[in-house]
Amino acid sequence: SGNYYNQGEIRKKELEQSCCVLGIPASDVTVIDHRDLPDNPAVEWDTQLLATIVLKHIEAKNINLVVTFDAGGVSGHANHISLYTAVRYSVLPMGRCRVLVLESVHLLRKYIAFLDVPISCLLPSDELFILTEEETEQAKRAMRCHRSQLLWFRHLYVLFSRYMVVNSLRLL
Repeated sequence: SGNYYNQGEIRKKELEQSCCVLGIPASDVTVIDHRDLPDNPAVEWDTQLLATIVLKHIEAKNINLVVTFDAGGVSGHANHISLYTAVRYSVLPMGRCRVLVLESVHLLRKYIAFLDVPISCLLPSDELFILTEEETEQAKRAMRCHRSQLLWFRHLYVLFSRYMVVNSLRLL
């Protein structure tokens, strides 16, 4: 949970609510509570520790596809980048499953919402997901479950981010 701003328990509940909106049962949600993995955008996590945790989860759940951040972490968030590094370090060499990474895009593209759809269609990617209007509304409802994190700039993100409408991924 990371306990950023001492909100670990609140964020756990918000995650479960968000997953429920997305149709993901609580039994399929795993929150890792580890003192060496603080939820902090400025802290890089230990690659070996995180890789061990990720591999155990992949094996326990018999997972054959992992979707994670790319090396840019979409927003430069150190925790996101650490997750990418751990997956690359642990999952790829073992050949346990396929890995798709969410493409980080330039700031201008990041905040043009649906206007990025034609651009994304023209650029190469291994997978391209374009959400319907209904799916976009569902994603927005899921984001609104994260009340403790919905600061003013995240409200703008929900309104204008291309990630709420289109996501391009590539195989790692």
